[in-house]
Amino acid sequence: MKIFDSRKTEYKSIVSAIATEEQVKLRIIVPRSMGCTAARLAVYKEGEETVFYGMFWAGMCGESNEFWELHFSATTPGLYFYHFELDTPWGKSFIKNVGNGCGDLNPDGAEFQQTVYDKDFKTPAFLKGGIIYQIFPDRFYNSQKKKRNVPESRVMRKWGEEPFWNESQMNGFWNNDYFGGDLKGIEEKLDYISELGISCIYLNPIFEANSNHRYDTADYEKIDPLLGSEADLKSLCKSAAEKGISIVLDGVFSHTGCDSKYFNMYGKYDSVGAYNSKESPYYNWYKFIDYPSEYHSWWGIKLLPEIIEENESYRAFICGENGVLRKWLRCGISGWRLDVADELPDVFLDDLRKAVKAENENAVIIGEVWEDATNKFAYGERRRYLLGKQLDSVMNYPFADAVLNFVRFGGAEGFFHSVMSVVENYPPCVLNVLMNHIGTHDTERAITRLAGDRPDGYSRDWQHEHNLLSEDNYIKGVSMMKMASLIQYTLPGVPSLYYGDEAGMQGMKDPFNRACFPWEDINEELHKWYKRLGEIRNGCAAFKDGMFVPVYSALNVIAYKRVSDNNQVLIAVNNSAETADVPVGTEWDNSYNLFDSVSKDGYIRLGPYAYTLLSK
Repeated sequence: MKIFDSRKTEYKSIVSAIATEEQVKLRIIVPRSMGCTAARLAVYKEGEETVFYGMFWAGMCGESNEFWELHFSATTPGLYFYHFELDTPWGKSFIKNVGNGCGDLNPDGAEFQQTVYDKDFKTPAFLKGGIIYQIFPDRFYNSQKKKRNVPESRVMRKWGEEPFWNESQMNGFWNNDYFGGDLKGIEEKLDYISELGISCIYLNPIFEANSNHRYDTADYEKIDPLLGSEADLKSLCKSAAEKGISIVLDGVFSHTGCDSKYFNMYGKYDSVGAYNSKESPYYNWYKFIDYPSEYHSWWGIKLLPEIIEENESYRAFICGENGVLRKWLRCGISGWRLDVADELPDVFLDDLRKAVKAENENAVIIGEVWEDATNKFAYGERRRYLLGKQLDSVMNYPFADAVLNFVRFGGAEGFFHSVMSVVENYPPCVLNVLMNHIGTHDTERAITRLAGDRPDGYSRDWQHEHNLLSEDNYIKGVSMMKMASLIQYTLPGVPSLYYGDEAGMQGMKDPFNRACFPWEDINEELHKWYKRLGEIRNGCAAFKDGMFVPVYSALNVIAYKRVSDNNQVLIAVNNSAETADVPVGTEWDNSYNLFDSVSKDGYIRLGPYAYTLLSK
């Protein structure tokens, strides 16, 4: 019997972050033979002194163990760390975290984390239980609508050709090849998107810029001319809303392009940019070292000069009453995904949230944070993204790694550890709207990561040579994608589908992962599978806010359930070459099965690489 387990309700009544003033019951089970005379909870809020709370003896646990308990609450949001201390005839003993949430008698163990968020913190309801579809706009669909004021320097390509990937192709201009995907094209394909069960579209940047990825913003107040117009965005939002689909835009606020109206290195714009004169209204936005040629840039990329987000003028421009954020919310969008959110200082994020919520209380703010966002260090301090005053959600890279690593390499224990770390540390209202992707514009395609060679450390030449899977590996990859997406769609949060993954698109990292959607060559097996997943997800209430409960883990076999008031769903996956009998309990014997395998006498028999989903 364990002394303590922060991931089980027998020991900790709330296995998640808690709200201010919310009580969580903590229980330890101590061997009677230790002769424990007193037990204490030792808690410190980061930056403050440790506080000790006496625990009370709560009776015997069997003949050889005893319960010690207390209720803990906090009045202020923040990150709290704790362990337990015991007084015994042999001196003081410490119960600390020895891994996977388990507490043991080890003075060298780690502290347990307890996140405390503002009790008034609410996240947007429209995302819960839904599905996100991420689109890289230039490569999704070209409506063939005539565009105005498109720079002549842009290289227009034939749909379906391989994106330029080496310097000789680009003629000195990186990311200057375009395929003409546009906002009207997305609007024309809303029926296709809707059939996948999608409730929200996340668009990579659409503002005027001078690259195909558009992370080098040139004008925050204009749509890129190749994508369309402001009227086109309004039309897309309106048409999407009629199908129950919301639109979220990408906000790139940590840097601009050097070729922008604000910096204006090449003098393309009528404005006086920071590069042109120290008298420019934008001069104080940037971090010059030796004016004008030396300046701080994002990751040292001179094309992307860094912004001083603390600058009052810049914050007013983005977050003001008539600023960028509110301008586009008034056009009908439903929120923002923030590029490199961990590089945005607190003062900027605070202002951003106030502006977004003042315009639309139900608009969402999703941050790009690659690690556990509850204990992230950046700007030399612990960040407070998810305590109630900044972000609503983050891109859930820990879940992505957990799913992809389990499907490719196996390891049930590692999978549950990764998932439960997030479940334990995040506020429930955040957990239910996490952006759960398994592939994005920044990573290799999911099918490639599952069944192909890893590109890390290799050149673009190597990636080009290994960009396409062999026929056998592609067939294997399709099967692996089905298993990965089933897990992705059933974990807490909102699954995010990167455009074309449902069509079987493959590819290494940028630019190979940003190819044109293959409208004439969709993998029908995967496409039907994703439509079915959308139907399942939209038909089960437990996926909206149901509690995540691990049921079974052994080697490469996992089972877990999602539990809500009116619905329970159980997912079991056998990622091995051997048949597995998975113990799930007789309560699942008469449940409805959405795939082949059922529960009989409390066990589900799964064949090699098989899975099932039961609902009741």
